[in-house]
Formats: sequence, C-alpha cells, structure tokens
Amino acid sequence: MAQQPDQKCWEAMEQNGEMDGEDGVTLCRSLLDMSDEILLLILDLLDPFSLLRISTVCSTLYRVSSTDSLWAKHCMVAFGLYFRTGGADCSSKEAFKLLYMWKKLYRTLPYNRQLQDLFFSGLPPKKYWVHWLTLEEMVPLPPVQFPAPEIKEIWGITNDLLDEKHKDESLEEVQDSVYKYDWKELHSLALLHHGDYSNVQLHVLKKLSSECHEDLEWLYCQYNANRFQWLFSYWLFGLSKSCAKQLQRIYLWWQRFDKKKVAHWGSADSDVKYLASLHYITEDFWNGNLANGDENMGIQTVENYFSMCRSLLAWILGRKWGKFKQKKVYKDALEGVYRMLKDELHVSLVNHDQFWIAAKVQMSRICSLEKIAGNYVNWKIIDVLPCYRMFMATGESFYLEQIKGFLFRKQLINNWILQEENYWVSSLLPESLFQLLEYDTKIYEESLHGDTVGAHLSRLIWLYLHSGQQLYMDAMKGFVYECAYASYAAQIYESASLAAYLRI
Repeated sequence: MAQQPDQKCWEAMEQNGEMDGEDGVTLCRSLLDMSDEILLLILDLLDPFSLLRISTVCSTLYRVSSTDSLWAKHCMVAFGLYFRTGGADCSSKEAFKLLYMWKKLYRTLPYNRQLQDLFFSGLPPKKYWVHWLTLEEMVPLPPVQFPAPEIKEIWGITNDLLDEKHKDESLEEVQDSVYKYDWKELHSLALLHHGDYSNVQLHVLKKLSSECHEDLEWLYCQYNANRFQWLFSYWLFGLSKSCAKQLQRIYLWWQRFDKKKVAHWGSADSDVKYLASLHYITEDFWNGNLANGDENMGIQTVENYFSMCRSLLAWILGRKWGKFKQKKVYKDALEGVYRMLKDELHVSLVNHDQFWIAAKVQMSRICSLEKIAGNYVNWKIIDVLPCYRMFMATGESFYLEQIKGFLFRKQLINNWILQEENYWVSSLLPESLFQLLEYDTKIYEESLHGDTVGAHLSRLIWLYLHSGQQLYMDAMKGFVYECAYASYAAQIYESASLAAYLRI
C-alpha cells in the first residue's frame, strides 16, 4: 500500500516555505501552486490509470505525472519490471503503457477476431508481432522456422543455446542455418539466456523502441470498446455442440423471445445484442455493469448464474406441478434472485453457491405465496400487486396478510355482482366494465389513469381492494348502478328514436 500523504507532505511543504501561521494554513490556493516535489508526493498515491487521467488536465500535470520514478513503481507492481529511463530505450511510462496493452490484448486471443487475423492470416506473423509473442510461454501457432541470426535478434539468445537437432537439414544451401522450434522452447531458451522474465521484457522493449505502435493502440481501443460483446458472444456460442445445445435450452427456457431472431443462434447473422437483452444479468454484462466492469469476473458471474439456472430447472421439473405453475415458479425465482443480489453483482464476483442460497430464499417465499393463493388463477391475480413484490423482496409476513385481504375482498366484489338481485345490472353494464368486477380479472396500475368510465371504476375497485374500507365498496356499487341506469336510459332513448323514425 502507498505511504500515507499526511506527514510526508506536511514536512516537505514546511521545508519549501509553503506554510505559514500558527495553525499551519497553506498559502497555496490551488494544486498547481504547489512545487513539483509536493505534486510528486501527491501523484505517488495514485494508481496508474488515475495517473494517466490526471496527465490530461494540463501541461503542468502532464509533465509531473510523466516523471520516471512514478511509473517505475507501477512497472514493478504490475510486471515485476523495475527500471528508470535508460534501462530500455523508452520511458517507464511508455513501458507500462505498452506492456499493459499487450497483456490485456493477448488474453483476449480466444475471442478477439481482429487479433486472430493478425496472427493466423500469415505464418509466421509480422516481425513486430513476433517480438511481442516472445513474451508468452504458450502461443497457439505452428513451430517457427528462422535463421539463427533472426532468432538471436528476436529472442536475444546466443548460438551456443541452439540445439543442432532443430536444424533444418533440407536447407543446407542457405548461408545461415535455419532452425525450427516450438514457441515454448524458444521462450524457455530466452529465460535461460536473460536470467529472468523481467530481462526478457526489457529486451523486447528495447527492440521495439523505434517501432510505431499505432496498430497495438488501435487494437487496444477496439478491445476496450467491444470487450464485453466479444466475450459474451464467445461464451454463448464458443462451446462444443452438445454443451452449446444445453446452454441454449436453459438460456431460452420459459423465456419470451422472437423466434425469427433466435433461429440464427450461433451463426454470423445472430443478433447477439438481442439475445443478451433476454436476461437481466446478461444485459448488465453486455453494458459492462457486472463486477465493477471486469469482463473476466463478469463472465464468470454469468456462468455461475446459468449453472444455478440449470440446478433450479432440474429441481422445478422434478415437482408434480403443471406447466404454467412451473414456468411461474422459475421466472419468479430468477427475478427475485436478481433483485436480491443486484447491488452485489455490480461490484464483485458472485459464485454459484451465493446464487443458490438466494434462490432457496426466493423459493420459500414463492411457496408461501402459492399456499395463500391456493390455485393458479389467484396466483396470476396477485402477482401484479405491490405487496406481492414487496414480500418477494423482504419476506415480511405483513405483506402476506395484505394479499389474503386482497383476495377476500376480490371475492366479495365478484359475489356481489353475481347476486340474483343484481342480474339486471350485469345485463346492462358494458362488457368492459363487467369484466373489471369479475374475480379472475387483473387490474393493472397503468389502467388507473385517465378520465374514462373504466379508469374511474378501476380506481374505486383498486382503493377498496388495497384498503378494505367499506366507503370505497359503497362508492363502487353506486357508480356501477349509475352506469347501469345510464345504459338503460340510452337503450330507451335509442328505442324511442327508432320508433319515431319508423312512424315517419
């Protein structure tokens, strides 16, 4: 951990005469009023990425933040490579930037099509990329075939380390002996010659000091902009056929989707963004919102999530439930797990066990709701209620009592409209209003707004169902009677008008 700034900065500021008064009030009115020495102490506390960002503020901070000693420390921490200007023909800042970009890019090789094209389109790759590949122990390319001077120049090893058994005897007429080696073997020889990996890095940086790094920087920009999309596509389609088919089944199980878009699954025409949007967690990964934007931890979280989905699906299908109930349990459980873990998902890796613990909590709440509902129709009625969502989020029994009361009052409304003395009312009401009074009808929050007759009746029913106050029940009955009388009057008027017309 970096040294705390307080005492060290304080002493340096006193020595430079930048403090005055008994209370130690600084005369510096801004950061740029401080001396370079003080700025260096402050910038020494920053991570390398914050240091790069602050260098873009102004020319002064760019100059100070480029100081070699600041970046030498970061090189040591990140790459085990400690040097100042002169250790290689580039600054420590430049060395950090180049090594960081290369390391990030090379890890994306399995799913980075642009990088694959550079390496595999022509063998061997361009010399610039061969230099970078010498840093890697495992390179998925065929053995290289180079003359001895080129091997010495690229890997920095001497002729005495080259084994004669690797010499290509078919090319004896060539002036320089040609050797054929696996990449791993040459990497081991380079380590043997240079002593350790940091010296291999120094050798590569020195060889590339005069090169233009535009291609590397461009590739890194592409990776930075598309890394979540690339890795998600690779995870979704890059498995073996049997595993991919199993993942597709779980990914789409009881999920509403556009069959035309899903028909292209795994092909070049796949709408991967659409597929990502089918689940909350994959949509979050696509937008870089999982695990603090770390794509590797994020995709591992996605893998753990769908591993839990597989276990949950097996558990649900093993119960003697109807298809509709199975679907509802599955969807409610997954949505509840996401709500429960959402904040944690956005900042860290969440493993399979954490998902499954959350799923068990949600399943116990679902079972409580199922017991109160009693049947699938009741369950579908209450799943839009705020108290339903609150119980799934908190597990508080208070919300269960609210749901019980809601279903009881819903039954009372249904019984009232179906009473024999109200037959004339039900026969006169428009179909749209009569449906609102039926037991199996949902009332959505969106239907409560507006000045229509249906919206007004929906509000009265909603208020009674959620509050249980009799005055709302009475107001609802009065309004229904008014609607029935109005409908009756309209029918009488139409009949009178028709009769008058016929007499004419």
